[in-house]
Amino acid sequence: MSHQLTFREAIAEAIKEEMKRDPTVFVMGEDLGKFGGSFGATRGLLKEFGEERIRDTPISETAIIGYALGAAMGGMRPIA
Repeated sequence: MSHQLTFREAIAEAIKEEMKRDPTVFVMGEDLGKFGGSFGATRGLLKEFGEERIRDTPISETAIIGYALGAAMGGMRPIA
């Protein structure tokens, strides 16, 4: 029997599974850590994975994408 999830719950579950599986995965974006993201998809991840892997960014989409591209080119797996 499968369980039903909301989109937010499915996203949160997928992020958490990948972060547990691969130490190069990290999440970055606006208000993700302390506030758990706009829709709560990252709620609790800061406590579990720490500031090195849950990174709050300035309100600048251009900066977020540049940071994510640079991290990916360096071998990391960002979720922006």
